[in-house]
Amino acid sequence: MEYLVTMTTHVPDGTSVEAVDDMRTREAARARELAAAGTMLRLWRPPLEPGEWRSLGLFAADDTDRLEAALSSMPLRVWRTDEAVALLPHPNDPGPAPVRRDHDPTVMEFLTTFDVHVPDGATAAAVQEMLDAEARRARDLAEDGDLVRLWRLASPPERPRALGLWRTRGADQLGAALESLPMIAWMTIDTTPLSEHPSDPALHGAGP
Repeated sequence: MEYLVTMTTHVPDGTSVEAVDDMRTREAARARELAAAGTMLRLWRPPLEPGEWRSLGLFAADDTDRLEAALSSMPLRVWRTDEAVALLPHPNDPGPAPVRRDHDPTVMEFLTTFDVHVPDGATAAAVQEMLDAEARRARDLAEDGDLVRLWRLASPPERPRALGLWRTRGADQLGAALESLPMIAWMTIDTTPLSEHPSDPALHGAGP
């Protein structure tokens, strides 16, 4: 099972620069071990306020106990709080694939949260037609390399939610991709731009 983990670190007041540097070094070493074991799949930095120390991680574990064991094995855990969200299989998920690294500064990654609001009065046939069209468009976007992953989020059946990972040449290309989705009129979308993390397994030839 896969999980998205928000990791927020609070360095204790009075901690020396040397102690912080040592912690970073040990954390990076443990991250490499977890990546080699297939537990840490990706690591990013979301937008941060000055002084914030926060990361987003994509992890794989058999269950929440195994996930907790992995997270608690990381040296920074003594300064850190973690919030994990279970990611459920989505029928339109392209599936894990090697990360393309062309070092083009215009290529960015984004997470998008989709909240679907089916209009009142929509027939079952109309909903199914929309779902079929959405699946076809998702396949096209995956083939183009824009849509990287897609997961379901736990939610009531009448209000489905999903999480998407995208890789596009900037926010404008992402916006065009999202606008091309057949279900766009039925969705509200929250977008998080992602920056590279130095311990991201994808930067070192690992990760999906």
